[in-house]
Amino acid sequence: MKKVTINAYQVGLVFKDGVYKRMLKEGNYWLGWGESAYSYELSKPFLAPIELNILLQDEALAEALIVVDVSDNEIALQYENGLLKQVLTAGRYTYWKGMVNYNFVKADISKIDIDPSIDRATLLNRLVIGYVRTYSVESSEKAVLFVDGKYQKVLEGGVYYWWKNNIPVMIGKADMRQQQIEINGQEILTKDKAALRINAFAQYKVVDIEKALLQNKDYDKQLYVAFQLALREHVSTMGFDELLEKKETIAPFVLQRVKADAATLGVEVAGFGIRDIILPGDVKEIMNQVLVAEKKAQANIIMRREETASTRSLLNTAKLMEENSMLWKLKEMEYVEKIADKISNISVNGNGDLVGQLKQIFVPQK
Repeated sequence: MKKVTINAYQVGLVFKDGVYKRMLKEGNYWLGWGESAYSYELSKPFLAPIELNILLQDEALAEALIVVDVSDNEIALQYENGLLKQVLTAGRYTYWKGMVNYNFVKADISKIDIDPSIDRATLLNRLVIGYVRTYSVESSEKAVLFVDGKYQKVLEGGVYYWWKNNIPVMIGKADMRQQQIEINGQEILTKDKAALRINAFAQYKVVDIEKALLQNKDYDKQLYVAFQLALREHVSTMGFDELLEKKETIAPFVLQRVKADAATLGVEVAGFGIRDIILPGDVKEIMNQVLVAEKKAQANIIMRREETASTRSLLNTAKLMEENSMLWKLKEMEYVEKIADKISNISVNGNGDLVGQLKQIFVPQK
């Protein structure tokens, strides 16, 4: 005979020759010959010393245990007193009832969808994050979702969570804001065979993501080609001089021409513009010569106009001086003053008329 004590918050299991006999709760007990007892803490998970199904045949023991079965395609979130403590994978788990408040939330991870009852904070917990895949779609974007290679739906801006398993999940994104593409270095021949290089730009906006990503491949590259061809088509129908005179007609033509093609790409064109029209070196030299000649001609016209106006002014002044002797005297004094500014000394003698003496100095005698 042997005496055993089962303390508070413990449970004892009695075995005889390796065969389970009974469960002991708190108290003092005497064991028979060949019997042995093992004590277990109620606050800790129960690890069965023998096959669990044998132990569960004891109704008292089965009533004291919580048994959690997790299948191959599941995980179970183990909560203790409301706090997430562990993620259980496939297997069988047992816990004692009573002392700790256990709660278990099972999730089928053979599918990608996550039960909405599992909140974001749980999914981002360090214990769970390894079982979750996360995708972000910016507020300025939309995305298309593919599951196992099949299109599912359009995703608006936000953060998305799916279970991580062997099912492939892919998303394709498109920026829904207005965008710009550069169409630079386009070597184009005009109708009269003048080679030009044109730099342009185009603005567009994705309006139908399903058309852009599902029905077309590289929609932005296709749009670039559409603008390029429309520009070449228009320029090739115009002569060099006509192109320079009517270059403002290029943008409306190109926009109208590309509009239908853009609609099939799920895109709406918003604008088109020409940055530069670059001339070949020899043509540029000729244009410069023409410009210089035009400016010289304009300068000659202006000079002749000014000379004519000056001559007319002198003629009017002469007529006034001829009609008014006082004006003639004033004009003489003005010229005398100008001459005096350039001469250091002027000597006059006698009591005669000062102006008359100055006139004798500056006006030659006949």
